[in-house]
Amino acid sequence: MDFALTEEQSAIFDMAHAFGQSEIAPHARDWEAAGTIPKDLWPKVGELGFASLYVSEDAGGAGLSRLDATLVFEALSMACPSVAAFLSIHNMCAKMLDSFAGDDLKARVMPDVLSMNTVLSYCLTEPGSGSDAAALRTRAERTNEGYTLNGTKAFISGGGYSDAYVCMVRTGEDGPKGVSTVYVEDGTDGLSFGGLEDKMGWRSQPTAQVQFDNCNIPSGNLVGEKGQGFKYAMMGLDGGRLNIAACSLGAAQSAIDATLAYMGERKAFGQPIDQLQGLQFRLADMEIELQAARTFLRQAAWKLDTGAPDATKFCAMAKKFVTDAGSKVVDQCLQLHGGYGYLADYGIEKLVRDLRVHQILEGTNEIMRVIVARDMLKNR
Repeated sequence: MDFALTEEQSAIFDMAHAFGQSEIAPHARDWEAAGTIPKDLWPKVGELGFASLYVSEDAGGAGLSRLDATLVFEALSMACPSVAAFLSIHNMCAKMLDSFAGDDLKARVMPDVLSMNTVLSYCLTEPGSGSDAAALRTRAERTNEGYTLNGTKAFISGGGYSDAYVCMVRTGEDGPKGVSTVYVEDGTDGLSFGGLEDKMGWRSQPTAQVQFDNCNIPSGNLVGEKGQGFKYAMMGLDGGRLNIAACSLGAAQSAIDATLAYMGERKAFGQPIDQLQGLQFRLADMEIELQAARTFLRQAAWKLDTGAPDATKFCAMAKKFVTDAGSKVVDQCLQLHGGYGYLADYGIEKLVRDLRVHQILEGTNEIMRVIVARDMLKNR
């Protein structure tokens, strides 16, 4: 087994890291305070190919592997996990369109999606269906011209900000077989948004309910086949779970780097605190956990890339393990900063807040354990 990154993969990581440090990190606190990410950032991201990481090259995308993509998100999250995670959502939607949309829809929307002149949001969760996503109630009724949508999506990153929404809606019976995927463009009559959510973390991402009130879309905005939307949504989540884990990994690494620098400067009892053996043990524990998380994440990404039969199980395990580890590490980094860690100027408290939600979204870590246990029982 070769655990080394290739020269090309190292170059991908370095390019993403350099972009994050120059274009995102200096502004992360200001964007958080403003509650939004400037739209002019995204075309710059598109120029690097980061808006279409695993869209096929034939379709104009970067055609990278899922492992390659985790390197991008790990590197960008070292600048700001909130911005990196928002980009992950766009990429998940772009891949769904590339994989399942018809030729006419792709010809119409994909050029701007790939350049990120069109920013995408993913709409699955509803006020009454979170972990039980197949219970969604937003309905799309067939009309002569297309579909009429009624219902509400909740916790939508980019709600009221994005240019289009990839939405899972009910077109048939209860349960997963009655769900389809549709593409809804901003400005469509009947599309509206709730007020911005006041969140603990990810504060630079505008988050709001997406509401449909007799919202009419053309039949050409159906993505793929009717009744296949839940399958499309779940297929996207395997990769999304790897990406959000990578965002935890990169943010935790940046916290450790900052903590090492701080501990070399901060003195107590006549010496730098990095010379206190008890604190050295805590540094070592964090490093061990983070390196284990990195190896686990890359193994899961490799399984997804190679189509391994247990890829979904490993994506779930990696998501749970890495996001838990990331939150634990940044919390310990805050503790090692003492009172200064609680101050915004040092950047650690933001990471604590941003990473907390990673244990909830893309399937809660409790649901990840359900996925793993079911797989174990099925294969005993």
